[in-house]
Amino acid sequence: MKVVILAGGLGTRLAEETEVVPKPMVEIGARPILWHIMRTYAHYGFNEFVVALGYKGEVIKRFFLDYQALNGSIGIDLGSGKLQVHHREVENWKLDLIDTGALTNTGGRVKRLQPWIGNEPFMLTYGDGVCNVDIPRLLAFHKAHGRIATVTAVRPPARFGGLVFDGDIVSDFTEKPQVGEGWINGGFLVFQPEIFDYIAGDDSSLESHALEKLAEDRQLVAYRHGEFWQCMDTLRDKRLLQSLWDKGEAPWKVWS
Repeated sequence: MKVVILAGGLGTRLAEETEVVPKPMVEIGARPILWHIMRTYAHYGFNEFVVALGYKGEVIKRFFLDYQALNGSIGIDLGSGKLQVHHREVENWKLDLIDTGALTNTGGRVKRLQPWIGNEPFMLTYGDGVCNVDIPRLLAFHKAHGRIATVTAVRPPARFGGLVFDGDIVSDFTEKPQVGEGWINGGFLVFQPEIFDYIAGDDSSLESHALEKLAEDRQLVAYRHGEFWQCMDTLRDKRLLQSLWDKGEAPWKVWS
């Protein structure tokens, strides 16, 4: 089953980083967040990716071209120009990096990928959010319900830290990454190929057009994931993820 990753948005709320690179290429632990997302899927055996490019898509293309060519150890004979690969350390991933337009909406990007996906079920997520969802359980849930679409429902992160009281005394501050109320779309979706019938064209939104119509038709189910999920919308989010990684406490790092 192929994994679609939407990686073409402008990322305007993270402008400090995205003036130079697209948001999926903002680094956590010296690797783009896109790489972290892909490592999560690959951990469960899903290593075929279709990446929808848009804003600064050439940066993503260049990263993977260089990643394949430069990882590991090489020998170079400057006189003859001969190159020898001593040892290569790259993931066994297959990628289609598809330009889906600079201003295409999320649904339109998915529609443009139809020739690369074919008439098969596929998974999809956004290129700016990490999660420790159990992918095989998500797929089993999707298959058991027999609907067109499954969304991973997550608790939204709290906007503000909390106070812990001892009487009238503040005894502690808490800044948990996930203590919000209610459920939101956390990405990590699963679709049957009928999803393409719900997308009109480039201006279609996956969320406010396709998913809402699927909900009206009772063709959308939610896999509730009450554990870790975090998007990277702002510089504060980026710093939080980096802090978790630096401390060795990154819940999304399910791989060894």
